[in-house]
Amino acid sequence: MKRSKTSKAWVHEHLTDPYVRRANAEGYRTRAAYKLIEINERDHLLRPGAVVVDLGAAPGSWCQVVAGHYPDGRVLALDLLPMAPVAGVDFLQGDFSDEAVLAELVRRLKGQRVDLVLSDMAPNISGVVAADQARSIMLCELALDFAVNHLRPDGSFLVKVFQGEGFMDFRGETERCFQAVRVRKPKASRDRSAEVYLLCEGLRG
Repeated sequence: MKRSKTSKAWVHEHLTDPYVRRANAEGYRTRAAYKLIEINERDHLLRPGAVVVDLGAAPGSWCQVVAGHYPDGRVLALDLLPMAPVAGVDFLQGDFSDEAVLAELVRRLKGQRVDLVLSDMAPNISGVVAADQARSIMLCELALDFAVNHLRPDGSFLVKVFQGEGFMDFRGETERCFQAVRVRKPKASRDRSAEVYLLCEGLRG
């Protein structure tokens, strides 16, 4: 009974969510598109001709935003899950923690430096909070390592992080790698969610 009530409440919230309705009306695959749109309007991340890597891309709403803003750029996307094609996006399905998958992503860059690394990655939720948080931070660290190794000096790194165990340590890591690290909590991110986004700019060294 409790699960049924919870499920009904989630369905009701989802169907009445203004961002869900807006996404349906404007052709975005999920409400998450508006998180990136809001951050971009504030921080001007998307630029003409940019090379963008989108980690944890499925189902593709962030790819839609990026490719829709500047179709003259390059967008490489990766996810463990399949993703329906998005015009102008080169999608690679695979596990980002797999060295072979990472090597293929790097190969597709063809030596180009990246202007913007986006990471909306999150682990499959097991329900064990400590384990889920640890896996989430691990994915953030992998994304940070990729950004440090492949960004242009003036490039940007935007990563979703869940506040909890390991959050402050990870934030410290980003501050050691970048000159400026700012916290963003877009309106489309639900208030009860522990997620925030770290916007990292000014690659050190």
